[in-house]
Amino acid sequence: MPLVRIDLSNSASPELRQTVGDVVYDAMTAVAKVPANDKFQIVTGHAADDLVYPKEGYLGIDYTDDIIFIQVMWNAGRSTEVKKAFYRKIADDLHSRAGVRKQDVFINLVDVLPENWSFGNGEMQYAPKQ
Repeated sequence: MPLVRIDLSNSASPELRQTVGDVVYDAMTAVAKVPANDKFQIVTGHAADDLVYPKEGYLGIDYTDDIIFIQVMWNAGRSTEVKKAFYRKIADDLHSRAGVRKQDVFINLVDVLPENWSFGNGEMQYAPKQ
C-alpha cells in the first residue's frame, strides 16, 4: 500500500537512484512489515534550484545539494518506535551502501486510511468491511 516519492538532484547517478529505491523498499518490508512486491515508487530528478532547503541548516542539521527527499504514503497505524526504526534503517543503509550523508536524508511519512487507495480497475481494494 505504500506510495513512495523520491526527489533528488539531476546529478544523481542511475545507480544511486536505484539504491535509494531499493533501500526504502528494504526498510518497508523489514521494519514496517509491508507485504512483498508492494513496491510503488516515483523517482524524480531535479535541477539544483528546485530542491529547496535551509542553507543555514535546521534543528542542528546541515544539508548539502545532495539532499534526498523521501516521502512515503502508507496505511496509518504504525507505532512511533517502528517509524523511528524505519528512519534509522534508511539513513544507515543509504550511508553504508551509497555513501550518502545521513544529514542529507529527509524523510516524511503520510499516514492514510486504507480506503484511500485504488490499485487499479477503479476499485477500492481495501474497502471497509460492512
